[in-house]
Amino acid sequence: MDYDVKDIKLAAQGKLKIEWAEASMPVLRLIKKRFKRERPLAGMRVTACLHVTTETANLVKTLQAGGAEVRLCASNPLSTQDDVAASLVEHDGIAVFAIKGEYHKTYYRHIQSAIGHQPQITMDDGADVVSTLHSKRKDLLKHVLGGTEETTTGVIRLRSMADRRVLKFPVISVNDAETKHLFDNRYGTGQSTMDGIIRATNRLVCGSTVVVAGYGWCGRGVAMRAKGLGADVIVTEVDPVKALEAVMDGYRVLPMEAAAPVGDFFITVTGNLKVVRAEHFAKMKDGAIVCNSGHFNVELDIPGLEKLSRKHRMVRPGVEEFTLRNGRRISLLGEGRLVNLALAEGHPSSVMDMSFANQALSAEYLVKHHKKLEKKVYPVPTVIDKEIARLKLAGMGMSIDKLTKEQEKYLASWEMGT
Repeated sequence: MDYDVKDIKLAAQGKLKIEWAEASMPVLRLIKKRFKRERPLAGMRVTACLHVTTETANLVKTLQAGGAEVRLCASNPLSTQDDVAASLVEHDGIAVFAIKGEYHKTYYRHIQSAIGHQPQITMDDGADVVSTLHSKRKDLLKHVLGGTEETTTGVIRLRSMADRRVLKFPVISVNDAETKHLFDNRYGTGQSTMDGIIRATNRLVCGSTVVVAGYGWCGRGVAMRAKGLGADVIVTEVDPVKALEAVMDGYRVLPMEAAAPVGDFFITVTGNLKVVRAEHFAKMKDGAIVCNSGHFNVELDIPGLEKLSRKHRMVRPGVEEFTLRNGRRISLLGEGRLVNLALAEGHPSSVMDMSFANQALSAEYLVKHHKKLEKKVYPVPTVIDKEIARLKLAGMGMSIDKLTKEQEKYLASWEMGT
């Protein structure tokens, strides 16, 4: 079996971590049990370009249980857990191409290796596999039945491709599932982002000023957790509706230009590029800490920061200190990449349980229905979303009410007024 991991001897350690994560993923366990029995993915070749974490390991093992031949590569150079990658190769026979800290050239070589088995289903976290297939490996497009995408950034790229009529197969936007973005983006990103910052810096958040760029679901989660830790939170936005919501939620809303001189921590979660630029870095106070929790590090103008600096050094693992020409120091976390994965372990397993349940069931849906689908981006079918929520509640020991027949009739009628 072809693979490329840091050290296969880490497999035993990785196996324990995968099992620990599985204990908090009851929905995926139920799906895996059914997949093993029904084999809905039998004979399917799946390329997954995802963060290689313990939670992802449980997803690919579920796909394998459903009959799929899976190849896995990293969706970010710093997000791989090397012991998990080794365990999947050693204990599960899954071809993994991922090493934490891999260079740009290696990253794309690993993608090429992952698509080498001519995938029929793609799973993306940022659309790099889809982009590679459409640009450098068009010869493989004829094999692809469909794909899934898990990030806001990736969905933006795919919708652009669909609008321009260059997308060659249907893609399901797992990111837009309610059981994904309402929970993973908000609660997962919120907790794991602050976890990464605190692990990297050991700085006190309480009493500090935290600037959150973007008030989508990820931004909402980060702002909520920063506030819960005692920070004064400032939100920057370009959307007036989201900015108004941030105000109503109790946060100050400022342009980045006004927030730059007062922030202690800066966190970008927008999905756009150059949200924090050279003119903002130049105004930051001495000791400001800057990081990104969006998918790509382009949210921070790192070349602009480098031009402003007269020197830089690594002061802690994952913490690079830039000394500007004016003498002020700015610390960049995790090379500007996903701080929650570069410097922590990513989202907690219990929230990824729902996101990856959406991935598994969407793959099954594509196998069954791909012939009826057009070459565009689709939402996760509502029936799948609701079923995942139901299973999650059951796994948490919760139950909910059911409509009576009288209530169903009332909701379906227009004749019954006051």
